[in-house]
Amino acid sequence: MLDRIPFLVGLRYTRAKRRNHFISFISMTSMLGLTLGVAVMILVLSVMNGFDHELRTRILGMVPHTRIEAVNGVNDWKALAERLEQKSPHIIGAAPYVEQQGMFARGGNAQGAMVQGIEPKAEEKVSIIGKHMAQGSFDSLKEGQWNVVLGQQLARSLGVGVGDRVTLMIPEASVTPGGIFPRMKRFTVSGIFSVGAQLDANLAYANLSDMAKLGRIQGEAQGVRLQLDDLFKANQVTQDIIHQMPPGYRGIDWTYTQGNLFQAIQMEKHMIGLLLSVIVAVAAFNIISTLVMVVTDKHADIAILRTLGATPLTIMGIFIVQGLTIGVVGIILGVIFGIVGALTVADVVAWIQGMFGVTFLDPNVYFISYLPSRLELSDVLVITGFALLLSFLSTLYPAWRAARIQPAEVLRYE
Repeated sequence: MLDRIPFLVGLRYTRAKRRNHFISFISMTSMLGLTLGVAVMILVLSVMNGFDHELRTRILGMVPHTRIEAVNGVNDWKALAERLEQKSPHIIGAAPYVEQQGMFARGGNAQGAMVQGIEPKAEEKVSIIGKHMAQGSFDSLKEGQWNVVLGQQLARSLGVGVGDRVTLMIPEASVTPGGIFPRMKRFTVSGIFSVGAQLDANLAYANLSDMAKLGRIQGEAQGVRLQLDDLFKANQVTQDIIHQMPPGYRGIDWTYTQGNLFQAIQMEKHMIGLLLSVIVAVAAFNIISTLVMVVTDKHADIAILRTLGATPLTIMGIFIVQGLTIGVVGIILGVIFGIVGALTVADVVAWIQGMFGVTFLDPNVYFISYLPSRLELSDVLVITGFALLLSFLSTLYPAWRAARIQPAEVLRYE
């Protein structure tokens, strides 16, 4: 029977009406603090996961995971792609490219951009661009037609639409009888894409052969871009491939161009999680205040239990059970509210924007116009475990004080 005392008495102390209402208030504050802290942590980390996922799918869906290029150009890109696929099982797609920095001009408007020469059919294996066409068709990039597909913000800056003509100037001089001029070519805008990222403002696509001719590239392409089954293996896969290739080849993976952005997102997520954990810590340590006051209020009860045969460990167990009950109830409510909030925050924000006519994320400034949320089980488990650990640690000191109470000293004055 004694082994059940900690649970029976601890639970009774938790739900019984106390003579000191201030203790009940502190207990309720601790519980609500844990609920708020756990719920906010789950919600905020889910939103951070949402932003991280959007960045991965949108930006890295447009940027190659890695690319292998030859110093003197590639004469047969299909043969090179087959060789690379044999060297690494992580490659799931390959496409040729020619990359050229240039400036588009239309009337009095001019805008710099990176122009990618690609094969439309092969590009579908390494990029999501074909799924984000706002106007026109990606298949319109046919050899000899000198068509170009522009990002939506780039087209807006130039003031052009599908069917308009723009002039591309590349920073390579052409010697003519009239002097030295930058190399220029007029293109017809055959499509406009929109991925909602900064790439919309500085990226354009043209046919591979057309750009190879304009840039006077030796061979069919500069190299091939590769899509991997795991983007976080890009650096290792690139190094392995280059070590097996003959001299004259080099590899560049996405961490060189976009790595800092994702490192910043991860660091921000960790820092926000650390700051929000302070809320949980404060609420958990309030349990100490609650139990200390309960121990003081229950001196006589503790002394009586000791005279009836309860051991110090039994007394400690009573107050550990009481403190953990407060913590567990607060954490369970926090997990419920946090999960509900993470699953509905996008709809709630959209409703607020529609009801009050406000815009939290301006699509002209941010790469998305809605608040993304991605709930991950690992985050919920880590937050729950962290809160439970703090709740348990908060019960140890008050329980230890209760176990040290000497019944003879207490009952002497009763």
